[in-house]
Amino acid sequence: MLAILTQPKYRVTWKTFILPIIGLAAFFAYIYIFKVDIQQIIAKVQVIDLRFYVLAAIASLLDILFFSLAWHSLLRFLSVKISLFKSFLFVWVGVFIDTMIPAESVSGEISKIYLVNREHNGAAGKATASVVAQRLIGMSINIVTLSIGAVLLLIQHMLYGIMLTLILFLVAVTFLVLALILLLCVKENWTMRIVDKIIGFAERLSRGHWKLAKLKEEVLEATKAFHTAIREYAHAPKTLLIASSFSIISWMFALAIFYLTFLSIGYPQISWSTILVISAIFVAVKSIPIGVPFEVGLPEITLTTLLFFFISPWAGDLAWEISATATILMRLLTLWLRFFIGFAAQQWVGIKAITISTDGKVDVAQE
Repeated sequence: MLAILTQPKYRVTWKTFILPIIGLAAFFAYIYIFKVDIQQIIAKVQVIDLRFYVLAAIASLLDILFFSLAWHSLLRFLSVKISLFKSFLFVWVGVFIDTMIPAESVSGEISKIYLVNREHNGAAGKATASVVAQRLIGMSINIVTLSIGAVLLLIQHMLYGIMLTLILFLVAVTFLVLALILLLCVKENWTMRIVDKIIGFAERLSRGHWKLAKLKEEVLEATKAFHTAIREYAHAPKTLLIASSFSIISWMFALAIFYLTFLSIGYPQISWSTILVISAIFVAVKSIPIGVPFEVGLPEITLTTLLFFFISPWAGDLAWEISATATILMRLLTLWLRFFIGFAAQQWVGIKAITISTDGKVDVAQE
């Protein structure tokens, strides 16, 4: 992962696309099994209302912008002086890393911590605290979204059976993970012991070939800085409110992508309660690290299935075609558009790193 971050030109070869092609093949095989008319999908895509689809594309970009603003506000509070532009750039690199390395979100967050620490040596603990705080805010929003959407659908008698069970399960699991992360944030000794055991296990695994004493010292120091930063957040309600506000705006733009995409294909019948539930479930399922770069395959199948379940009462025989078309259009914006922008951001960060390194060597020579 660090090689991807620091190389000025990341080479994309045919091997890069093997797993994405397999994922796409699985998705199209899935919709073929349910006898979805591919020609109908192509026909719908050809006549979409570009006004709404362009607005959906703008909403996709604004989603990332406000996500970056939330993270930037958390960093700024900890006196990590990184410009808004760099925060925005690092988030885009994180998006790119997430799609390239099969460890959904975690790999992108590690990349942001690495980039911040590269800018400000010794800031890894604070950067980690900012990322964890933002993750906690995001999980809380997702729990609330699922709960509100579920209640609205129950009132409309549109939620029952396996879907209700799935929502309750996701709410429970997300809440448990949230509680566990909060517990680790509070219990500094627990975190220290976990770090110590992980490094000790790595040393035993290497049979003494890896000398990790210096690394252990650095990691423990960063862990202490992390807990100090978390305690500072606990006494900074204004900062958390600002970050949460930006995160909520980001979430609203994410919801807008769903609605505007349906408007673009001529189906404004989809309800906001449906969008709330589908988006929250989709985020939860998409965060499962299944080992497939580009997140291709499972997310599309999941989204298509969820859309079919909720829109079939009013879409009838066209439910599969509408669901598959909306899924393809949304994934073009939330996956492929973001991937290429993230790739460009990675190239920029890599080139800047090489430039800084070269400048440093010149300075040394001059001295």
